[in-house]
Amino acid sequence: MFGGDVQRELDRLREGPLRLAYLTYRGKPHVGGQGVYTRHLTKALADLGHHVEVYGGQPYPVLDPRISLHKLPSLDIFNDQYPGRFPAYWELNNWPNALEALYFLKGTFGEPLTFSLRAYRALRERVGDFDLVHDNQCLGKHILSIEKLIPTIVTLHHPITKDRKLEMEHTKTRWKRFGISRWYSFVKMQGKVASRLPRIVVVSENSINDIHTDMKVSLDRMRLVPVGVDPDLFKPLPSVTRKSHHLITTASADVALKGLSYLLEAVAKLRTERDIHLTIIGKPRAGASADLIESLGIGDCITYVSGVSDERIVELYAENTLAVVPSLYEGFSLPSIEAMSTGICLVATTGGALPEVTGRDGETVLSCPPGDSDALAAAIRRGLDDESLRTRIGLAGRTRVVERWSWRHCAALTVDQYREVLTMPHNVEKLRRRVENAGR
Repeated sequence: MFGGDVQRELDRLREGPLRLAYLTYRGKPHVGGQGVYTRHLTKALADLGHHVEVYGGQPYPVLDPRISLHKLPSLDIFNDQYPGRFPAYWELNNWPNALEALYFLKGTFGEPLTFSLRAYRALRERVGDFDLVHDNQCLGKHILSIEKLIPTIVTLHHPITKDRKLEMEHTKTRWKRFGISRWYSFVKMQGKVASRLPRIVVVSENSINDIHTDMKVSLDRMRLVPVGVDPDLFKPLPSVTRKSHHLITTASADVALKGLSYLLEAVAKLRTERDIHLTIIGKPRAGASADLIESLGIGDCITYVSGVSDERIVELYAENTLAVVPSLYEGFSLPSIEAMSTGICLVATTGGALPEVTGRDGETVLSCPPGDSDALAAAIRRGLDDESLRTRIGLAGRTRVVERWSWRHCAALTVDQYREVLTMPHNVEKLRRRVENAGR
């Protein structure tokens, strides 16, 4: 039998407010699923009465004022201003920084590993302050060390094996493929960590299947908790006039997986028959997309917008004719449901979990196969040429989102998973030891 103090603590963990440490090694504020997920989930958890503290690396997340941010600065080698910079010698003043620089010299991405080490060092000093740690897809090997001290759960949005596969397929030279293989070597570590943690929260059925296949995580360790949207923020703005033949897309990263090159090729095709304009929410980067825009001669009809608030993003959706998600693969796609929630007609591929999210072609979305610029251009043309179709799909898309997804619902389901993990036998034993040590 448990002692009275242990039983009281168990009752609190089953019913009462929880003390949570949330980890995000990259929490980009305005674009990118991890930053959006971090901001809105932690706010919704606080709305439900739970105490949340975030431990994060650069770029740091933007959080609700009620939530403390503990900065765990990395070397920030891959920052937006000087990506791939080499750190100065005086920055190598601790083991995590030295390790991160060493991994960079080896041509590998060391941030997940080194962030997990920094998080472990921070949390081992606060074992009694938190009931549970929630890791947002870092999965560095030191997450396992944290789990030995504090019950731990992880969100795995999709297997990074998909990013690696698509980057390899879209790279022509053997030397560059070797470099990509080296860069993504952290994926093997993530698979090992994920397979040993007691509970993985996954955002779509498609991702559950892919994580099981690619990362060998057993199905009984995974639970589906879809992400959400704030329908009171992402809402139609009927007072704003839509601009004719204007498209909008989100490009959180200029990588093959996001399919931006196929959208740019589609825009070039459509431009031969009509005036058209594309707004890209994201930062322009030197490299593949910039070179493609120049080679296609479409620079004058492309606008990049970055660092804007959610309210401005809602206005941008209201100003444009169609929203486009050209991804080759998505584990869920927050931009899709945010766009749909505003009532704009969405054009999206069928890559990964997108059909699961966006619904049926011609009803709540205009869909096309991924990796096909002709098919994408045809779907966009279909939307541009039929105003009544756009209106009907836009209204139906918002209804689909409002009925299925909200951040409060996501947070409530996530808390259910917290409580299940906290009452697993090995975590009850941790609790017993903690209560006994506190009483000495």
